[in-house]
Amino acid sequence: MHLRIRAAIAFGILVFASHATAVDRRDSTDDNDSEMVVDTSHGDQLVNEYFRSETEKISSAVFADIKTLDDWQDRRQGYRDQLYEMLGLSPLPERTPLSPVITGSATEGDVVVENIHFQSMPGLYVTGNLYRPAKQDGPLPAILYVCGHGKVKKDGISYGNKTYYQYHGAWFARNGYVCLTIDTIQLGEIEGIHHGTYREGAWWWNNRGYTPAGVEAWNGIRALDYLQSRPEVDGQRIGVTGRSGGGAYSWYIAALDERIKVAVPVAGITSLKNHVVDGCVEGHCDCMYMVNTYRWDYPMVAALIAPRPLLISNTDKDSIFPLDGVVDVYSKVRSIYKLYENESHVGLHITEGPHSDSQELRIHAFRWFNRHLRSDNELINKTATPFFDIKQLKVFDSLPTDERVSTIHETFVPKWNSNPSTRPGRPKSAQHDELIQSLKRKTFGGWPQTAGSLDTKTIAEREADGMKVKAIQFTSQSPYRLTMFAVTPMSSAPPKMVNVVVLDQQAWQRVASGLAVVMPERFRGVTPDKQIWEQLRDESPTVPTVYVTPRGVGFTEWTRDPVRRTHIRRRFMLLGQTAAGMQIYDVVQALKAIGTLPSFESAEWRLRGSGDAAAWSLLASLFNDRIVEMSLIDLPVNNRDAPDLLNISKFTEIPQIAWTAADRVQTMQIGGSNIEQWKDEFSQIKKEDLSIIFCDDSVNGR
Repeated sequence: MHLRIRAAIAFGILVFASHATAVDRRDSTDDNDSEMVVDTSHGDQLVNEYFRSETEKISSAVFADIKTLDDWQDRRQGYRDQLYEMLGLSPLPERTPLSPVITGSATEGDVVVENIHFQSMPGLYVTGNLYRPAKQDGPLPAILYVCGHGKVKKDGISYGNKTYYQYHGAWFARNGYVCLTIDTIQLGEIEGIHHGTYREGAWWWNNRGYTPAGVEAWNGIRALDYLQSRPEVDGQRIGVTGRSGGGAYSWYIAALDERIKVAVPVAGITSLKNHVVDGCVEGHCDCMYMVNTYRWDYPMVAALIAPRPLLISNTDKDSIFPLDGVVDVYSKVRSIYKLYENESHVGLHITEGPHSDSQELRIHAFRWFNRHLRSDNELINKTATPFFDIKQLKVFDSLPTDERVSTIHETFVPKWNSNPSTRPGRPKSAQHDELIQSLKRKTFGGWPQTAGSLDTKTIAEREADGMKVKAIQFTSQSPYRLTMFAVTPMSSAPPKMVNVVVLDQQAWQRVASGLAVVMPERFRGVTPDKQIWEQLRDESPTVPTVYVTPRGVGFTEWTRDPVRRTHIRRRFMLLGQTAAGMQIYDVVQALKAIGTLPSFESAEWRLRGSGDAAAWSLLASLFNDRIVEMSLIDLPVNNRDAPDLLNISKFTEIPQIAWTAADRVQTMQIGGSNIEQWKDEFSQIKKEDLSIIFCDDSVNGR
């Protein structure tokens, strides 16, 4: 449908309301310029309660419907396919030529080490050291050792974490194995990034469905290809191990690739409860985690190794892999081995100590491999010691100019083709339905499957200056009982139209200072501002306005400490959600709650938002049929700049969502400082096919 410009003046006023500077006593300074403390204890308590509840739901569902071996085997390949997807490996990348190169070798005693590199995909170099016995009669069992975070850097040169863990490779070679020790993309000779959301602010990794764990798993899978190409290796007897980060990659590689016959992940996995509720996520970078689209707890990863021999190894005082969580994972995965009647193939090894690569951990791992790869139960009589100078183990004299390691996060997970001119032509309705279904499955799969009662109630009502102000509470999702405020003209006739304004924190602070004039008891700590109240009153001379705040905004705001906020966002993603995704759910629920109010039950809605709130509003509009007009200011032009939503960049971009939403309403207006970018984005679409009106600054009243 073609859209017409309507209500431009009201549009401009509401835009101004969303953009004006916040007035909040909590953020002001006194005469001595000392900052006042913002009390977010209520919001912090709510989000912590939420994390406990959601984690329990996920954890209690693990294997709940697995009663027999047939149950498990019927589902196992589907679970494996999900894991591939959650690691960014679906579809699986092409197995391009490895192009292996041996750049040097060294011999110490009875051990030979070769310095190698191969490309797991073009430009994605994997550097490693291959350890083997100096004397060998026939193919030997092999171990893939994947490194944890062991930084070895001297005079600005990274020698790779493979050199830190060299004693493992040397021990295996001295005891009748071939061992390939490979660098990770971070702390390798070519330095990539593991800390995108942890410290780089790269929340768009969630949008792309990218995790460095996927790169590490893929590099491990291709390392198996390389090992099987070596004549010294018995390709049917390969094991995998590593500790800390390497422990995590050991889980993923063994779960995905059955060429791994024996696995010993060391200090690399624990329960979802430990990560989310107990805070272990704060000690881990992104390489530890899959993008948890299907809301797994970690026993699911472990169980995909069954019935192959698996030793879960950890220390009892490991602060980032706590004992209770490790035991929980073992207990649950043991139930799957029990279905195979093969409990002897799963073991739990706990030694005393902190998060460290102790000798006790190594010895049991060595014995486990000996038992299951060589049928050898002899005692260990050689210790694991480093043999080589780090310079002997360096692969590159100079780094390759065509390397993609340092930028692999940009390309590893393909991005949806967002160019309108190259999209296949299909009926809009089919495209729109497909988009909404993809959002439900891949992006908002963490939304409640069954919505509870909204229990919408007016908890306070005041009159001022010819207006009614109502505080209305509803339950979006336990424990989040949210409050909206309706500013309504004094009229007995039910309105035909209601303005619904979605507020981010900045806009909330301004609106709160105006509403505090009328309801001071509801806004303790906020400085009432009569001028702002008058503006709010004038914005609704004939049409009611309802101000909506999702979780994390207003009364439910959580901490403003940037580090703690980062890890709150990361906790959401471990639950198969994002903070923004659940804020969109709150807007969807708020619209439903407004529809239950007797005075508004027959009204249509104008939905408005600015910045992040514009993105929340846009996505929420796809799940409600009563919106007839939308006004979106400073709506991000691409996913990368928008609030993070799981996997969304795999199948759509913000302009496509805007186009879909525009075809569902009578009027959509887009304005703000990035209006020219929006015009450029749609410049290749015929005007008769474009259902969006662009409002320049003069229309916006700025």
